[in-house]
Amino acid sequence: MKSTKPSDLRGLTDTELQNQINENERSLVDMRFKKAVGQLESPAALRTIRRDIARIKTILRQRELGK
Repeated sequence: MKSTKPSDLRGLTDTELQNQINENERSLVDMRFKKAVGQLESPAALRTIRRDIARIKTILRQRELGK
């Protein structure tokens, strides 16, 4: 899984970013379940998803602060 670039995310609206967070969190739950039962093919994908969520939340926070 490839991570999303911040420059791509900045072009999205707040609603689209919120939808992206929700989608990534659902994927993260699914991956954690697969990891627990031993069916996860790429453990590095967990890290990528977590970082993408953090990246999106950072951009939303920057907008909230007016930067």
